[in-house]
Amino acid sequence: MFEVIKKFHSARAGVLKTPHGEIPTPVFMPVGTQGTLKGVPHFLVDCPVILSNTYYLYLKPGIEIIKKFGGLHRFINWENSILTDSGGFQIFSLSSLFKIHDGGVEFKSIYDGSTHFLTPKDVIDIEFALGSDIIMPLDICLPWPQPKAVQKNATIQTIKWAEESIRHFKEKNSKQKLFAIIQGGTEQDLRKFCIESLRKLPFDGFAIGGLAVGEPLSIRLEILKTCLDEIDENAPRYVMGMGPPDELWEAVELGADMFDCVMPTRNGRNAQAFTFTGKLNLRNSKFKQDEKPLDENCPCPCCQRYSRAYIHHLFNVGEMLAQILTSLHNINFMLSLMNLMRSSILNGTFQEEKKKFLERWRQNDS
Repeated sequence: MFEVIKKFHSARAGVLKTPHGEIPTPVFMPVGTQGTLKGVPHFLVDCPVILSNTYYLYLKPGIEIIKKFGGLHRFINWENSILTDSGGFQIFSLSSLFKIHDGGVEFKSIYDGSTHFLTPKDVIDIEFALGSDIIMPLDICLPWPQPKAVQKNATIQTIKWAEESIRHFKEKNSKQKLFAIIQGGTEQDLRKFCIESLRKLPFDGFAIGGLAVGEPLSIRLEILKTCLDEIDENAPRYVMGMGPPDELWEAVELGADMFDCVMPTRNGRNAQAFTFTGKLNLRNSKFKQDEKPLDENCPCPCCQRYSRAYIHHLFNVGEMLAQILTSLHNINFMLSLMNLMRSSILNGTFQEEKKKFLERWRQNDS
């Protein structure tokens, strides 16, 4: 299902095969939490895979409605691959609504306050019904910092749930791919223990969870390297929730293959555009008469049609089109960035392209 085509030191260019097509790696997966890329029609985005969220889809519209449509692909009219997260991140981001038990998680709906309880088996059943190509087991993601004893208990529980999930998943004889999620916080020994335990199980890939939850970048990269060094060379490696472009270069150089983050649309809604010469604050008055597109070399529909001055105007008058266009551009920027990384691995120019990009990105940022 996964093949590494070429390496440049630890950086890898590969292909991940799923029931809905091949995914060239390294790859960035735009986040469509509720079955939509926030504010962006997904037919305008040319990418091999998007991410949706089991927790949110379970609550609304509900699994029975999606099953009636024959699965998530048909419900949202998306022909390429879909990865669904299990909802483990919401244990972190919506912690006041969740209670963790040995057998699963109890939580209140963000919509009506109703109480629900899901076991690891329930999550697999829901994702099986969704029909997503790559599915994730229930895990526990904690904020940083945590006492080591707390992090250890969460790691042990994550492993236990992974064991229950893989057993239940194998009974379904599904063509879907199930990835394990590595937890352990910023504790090197817990991360290694988690990986050692999960490698004994027949998972199709490995995701590194529990990062970008408050820890410093230097520690994040140390933990990331520890995990990537321990994961099977032949397995796809997914870093959950990582999005800053400069961090993506570092992670790909360490050997990561897959990423997701809400940054492109979140920042786009707040008037920040990503370009290959740095970030733009489109509310800044210097763009008032700027006839250039957001990024002169970008092929996205926004850059092919509209000027910085026009989008600046839209933000200033509160038109929702400003958020749509900037989010659309930012998603396309991330896809172009990953294409650049992939081609530079294949061409043996990764270090040169990384240096060139970071110099321009950080100079503008400062």
